[in-house]
Amino acid sequence: MDSPSIEDERPYLRPEPSSLPWVLGSVALALAAGIGYYYYSSQRPAEVSAPAVAAKPEPAPQAPTPPAILNPLPQAESASLPTLENSDSMMREAIAKLLGRNAFENLLAPDRLIPRIVATIDNLPRRTAPQRMMPLHAVPGGFRANGGEHATLDPSNASRYAPYLRVVEAVPASALVALYVQAYPLFQAAYEQLGFGGRYFNDRLVEAIDDLLAAPEVSAPIRLLRPKVLYEFADPELETRSAGQKILIRIGTDNARKVKAKLRELRQELAAAATRR
Repeated sequence: MDSPSIEDERPYLRPEPSSLPWVLGSVALALAAGIGYYYYSSQRPAEVSAPAVAAKPEPAPQAPTPPAILNPLPQAESASLPTLENSDSMMREAIAKLLGRNAFENLLAPDRLIPRIVATIDNLPRRTAPQRMMPLHAVPGGFRANGGEHATLDPSNASRYAPYLRVVEAVPASALVALYVQAYPLFQAAYEQLGFGGRYFNDRLVEAIDDLLAAPEVSAPIRLLRPKVLYEFADPELETRSAGQKILIRIGTDNARKVKAKLRELRQELAAAATRR
């Protein structure tokens, strides 16, 4: 059975319908008009032509201006990189060196690493982020809530994320950004495959980081609702926040602070990389 495509995993965000049918239709009409004109003019009797009047040239259509790149990176040498479809082996080796082989095998998915990372980062500032596209394995253990009808988030949930937090704190931000910059053409290619041609993935990454850093710290017991199978935040102000911010709220205040500290380091390294262009 074929694995689901990235776009299948993102039903709430489809790329705009392709303009290819419109372009082909326009070309077909232009060819038909040209052939029709040639056939019509070749069958008509010769007529005395009126003095030619120079037609005023029409202004050439201007190409749409691509969005400005807000967070540029040094241009990597794409010729030395594998194709996106063949990038898993390179990424597995590189990430395993940063995290350690055991941590990589226990925490990360082994396939479609760059597409998974790109799709997840793009989804984090949105309302939902499908778990099947995340590069991380599901956190072990079940979600815990206290109480019945008036449930609250059980603070002991935070301990489930301990293995991930140890890796987050241990990985050097400078080495992680250096790997990212080196492989950036592949990340950009995966982003464009999602339907974002002409947009710069690193801008989206910085946007996602800034959104995560804006997640609130909630110290009071967090009330929950369970309208169906899954729990939701009872406070609409929390429930309507982005998928990334809700993840940080769920993992607990102390864990969220550690994640934010690492995100600030990454943000600084990305800004430093831009100055090395």
